[in-house]
Amino acid sequence: MSQPKQPHYFHLLWDEDLDDLREVLERIRERRGEVVTLWYELYLLHFGDDRALSEAEFRQIFEPALLRNQDALLRKDMDSYAASVLMTGRQLAERHVPLEEVIAAVHLLEEAAQEVFPKQPPISTDVYNKFDKLSHIRIILLVSAYSRLQSASAATRIHALELEAKNLPPEERTHFHGLVGHSPVMRELYRRIQTLARQDEIVLIVGEAGTGKKLIARALHECGRQQEGTFAMLRCAALPAYLIENELFGYRRQPADEDQTYLGLFAAAEGGTLFLDEITRLPLEVQDRLTRLIERTPAETGYRRVRIIASTRGDPEEAVRVGQLRQDFSRLFADRLLHVPPLRERRGDIALLAGHFIELLNHRVGRNKSLAGIDHAATQLMERYAWPGNVSEFFEAIESAFAAARSATIGPSELPTPISGVNGKAKPLPTISFETFADAERGVLQRALEITGGNKLRAAKLLKISRKKLYSGIAKYGLKSPEP
Repeated sequence: MSQPKQPHYFHLLWDEDLDDLREVLERIRERRGEVVTLWYELYLLHFGDDRALSEAEFRQIFEPALLRNQDALLRKDMDSYAASVLMTGRQLAERHVPLEEVIAAVHLLEEAAQEVFPKQPPISTDVYNKFDKLSHIRIILLVSAYSRLQSASAATRIHALELEAKNLPPEERTHFHGLVGHSPVMRELYRRIQTLARQDEIVLIVGEAGTGKKLIARALHECGRQQEGTFAMLRCAALPAYLIENELFGYRRQPADEDQTYLGLFAAAEGGTLFLDEITRLPLEVQDRLTRLIERTPAETGYRRVRIIASTRGDPEEAVRVGQLRQDFSRLFADRLLHVPPLRERRGDIALLAGHFIELLNHRVGRNKSLAGIDHAATQLMERYAWPGNVSEFFEAIESAFAAARSATIGPSELPTPISGVNGKAKPLPTISFETFADAERGVLQRALEITGGNKLRAAKLLKISRKKLYSGIAKYGLKSPEP
């Protein structure tokens, strides 16, 4: 008996969904000129003079993209569809179209396309929902392409800074493999990274959330002998425990079928580095298997050398005490701990970090907006703030102030209220952290119910989804409406 096909892309779309969408997709393809004209009118109405694209640029990008996309979908060739959307994302990123404008434009396409949908008989709610799924996939792919290009661009600038920094004595460094800071604790961190990178052994990075542990893992990789190899990463907290071992060491669905073999991240990282983020979420039996692999030679294990770097936000000794880390596994990195200072212990880096992030944001938005920096009063406020979310929270604050700035420099009034102070008392920024797509979906639905006081009709309108989809999500996650 043949196995059922898996849904395409993010477990959202099946072949049967594309069959149900065929009439709609054909209409959009046949009347794409009309759709693009209406789409641009909506785009112009929405963004006005602040829009990033002229009408000529808009048509040059989106009209051929719409034809490519519909042709691929009608062939049920989702790989070609994904490649086409990714190409569009790169084109938009290269023109410095802000990411929020990219996302809004996708929603406007959905609105424009609905004008050419069949009217008699009208399409069903089910088809509308499947068209929404397609729109969601499009957004995910566009954001992915946009982010990759931005990351590559940032990496190019960081590499240039590194080449320049190599000519500086260690005590004068302000940048180090993507890390930014000139405080004594940061320069000591740079020194420790270089020392540990040369040892080519397992390292445990210990630091609070938002301190940049992934950047430090990459710095260790780039300073070590594995720099030409792969840098593979597993977020241990993002997967159920029962899937982690398969993700690390692979699996074979059908022993006789090589096409169904997944080798796993450990094999993918051969000759390079495997970064295990939040190692205390690694099942104990997987820790035991890793211990044996690390202690044996490549000839015994069948793997080439893999450099293991791990991270945790907690105390590793406490993790051993409560049974989250195996004692023999923890001994492997007992003398190779790398402690990352929280931002409140390196306040002297605040002004330097602010300038660095403003430069990144200036590059991101390109011609639309450019800031010179941040004024002294705002810098003082940021230096007094506790930064419970560390550098991640700091970047979000700068990004928010950047968007709100009305002059060439960021002032106190543009800073988020928790930093500028309410009634003279600063509070930490509210943070939301999602580890999986399901967490994100559950959180969005729950907040919509809370905002609307449990009114499901208003919650569905707020989220721009059907009531059927809202009810399905409520049932799926066992959500409860707030008490009146």
